[in-house]
Amino acid sequence: MTLPYSSVMTRSVWSYNLESEFEMIRLVIALYPFISMDTKFHGAVFQSHLAFRQPQNNYTVMKANVDSMHLIQVGLTLSDDNDNLPTFETSNRFIWEFNFCEFDVTQHPHAPHSIALLQRQGIDFDKNRRFGLSIVRFAELMMFSGLLCNNNIQWIAFHSAYDFGYMVKILSQRVFYMQPFLPPNLCDFLQLVKFFFGYKVYDVKHLIRFCPNLHGGLDKVYESLGLDNSCRRSHHAGSDSLVTLHVFNKIKTLYFHTEFDLPKHAGVLYGLEIIVAN
Repeated sequence: MTLPYSSVMTRSVWSYNLESEFEMIRLVIALYPFISMDTKFHGAVFQSHLAFRQPQNNYTVMKANVDSMHLIQVGLTLSDDNDNLPTFETSNRFIWEFNFCEFDVTQHPHAPHSIALLQRQGIDFDKNRRFGLSIVRFAELMMFSGLLCNNNIQWIAFHSAYDFGYMVKILSQRVFYMQPFLPPNLCDFLQLVKFFFGYKVYDVKHLIRFCPNLHGGLDKVYESLGLDNSCRRSHHAGSDSLVTLHVFNKIKTLYFHTEFDLPKHAGVLYGLEIIVAN
């Protein structure tokens, strides 16, 4: 079931309500173990050469960007196996959007066109600096939320290398007291993805390779599937995590019919397509 955006409330998370929102997540996670994620960051300042787009090279470029930049937003949509979203004391279903304080547009490297796009969509970087939450505290609460290292959880994202790259960086720093850098080797990175997020990780951008007539970015795929795009807040992490869930559920129904069709694609991230043994 695809819910209209008008019936879904985005719970915007800042420093002042971070603890209470994670408490709510802990209360509902057992009933809503399907998690769709999207992240927003300040673009890519390092680019891959077209002639060398192999998994390890793609990872090296992604690592260079993630190591030198900061998260702006993380969006999480939780759902159950009937595609229902959480509700709490209202008739509205809800999703989460976490806003971080570390990025300073006047100080940190960024891709100007990415910043301009996010600003046009209403992201206020000054507000994030003043009221955003600490990435360190976010990582601590993530580790005790029930979202991670949980075999009952299934993670979904679209073109997800950077999404998991940023998350692995901040979680590794918190758990293993590592420097805030990703490991140099792609296989080591994928092992950390499995450690934190488990074996049921699905990248929708990879999955659409096996869906006839579907291609392009999230908006293009969403439109091609004929899904309702009204009232959507494009390029906001919370809204895009919900869109990713809608796309995943639609293609699962249309193209992945047996219980074996999806699991064989678990753990494969688009652009980093090597499979690490369990």
